[in-house]
Amino acid sequence: MKPVRRASVLISGTGSNLQALIDAIFEGRLELEILHVISNVADAPGLQRAEQAGIRTSILEHGRFAKRDDFDAALALLMSVGKPDLVILAGFMRIIGEAVLIPFEGRMINLHPALLPKFRGVDTYQRALDAGENIHGASIHFVTAELDGGPVISQVEIPVEQGDDAERLAARLGPREHELVVATVEFLTRHAVECDDGTLIVDGKSLDTPYLLQADGALHAR
Repeated sequence: MKPVRRASVLISGTGSNLQALIDAIFEGRLELEILHVISNVADAPGLQRAEQAGIRTSILEHGRFAKRDDFDAALALLMSVGKPDLVILAGFMRIIGEAVLIPFEGRMINLHPALLPKFRGVDTYQRALDAGENIHGASIHFVTAELDGGPVISQVEIPVEQGDDAERLAARLGPREHELVVATVEFLTRHAVECDDGTLIVDGKSLDTPYLLQADGALHAR
């Protein structure tokens, strides 16, 4: 994938990561055009964030479709508007089907609140606590047919503190997730990144381990 210039964002909720991207664009840090924000939830607050920034929005409620495949086909059509270089799943709470995966292979990323490959799926904070983890975090990975199983581009880590519960852990991780999304998309605007049979290739070289977000807000090789 050539360096990203245009992106679409899929949301289901508050759109806090979307807002982080919008702010980074406004501040001049991120050279990116967000073409379209799509939500499968009609009253998702993130839609208002997009509208206030002058970004096109669409609502595609999955409950209005009798079949999952029909929803996926309609979603793929919406996502293709403007021919985005990248699609960012930022809190999009639907499993992506084949009708979307095939045309957007290698061009779709997802934020997952765990240090993949640990804790794929849901309830990641509580599962990390139950497992006695000392470190938790978030990952951004390419979307593939395997749930939360695509190649990981970047991660951020935070310590699990004494007295943490799932809510507190999530609250502390949230701001770092915002930084991770911005830093990763910024990285994708400056480098050629592709997914080749499960391996990440960055500027022609394979990436053995994900980049790590450091305190300076930038991604660094481990």
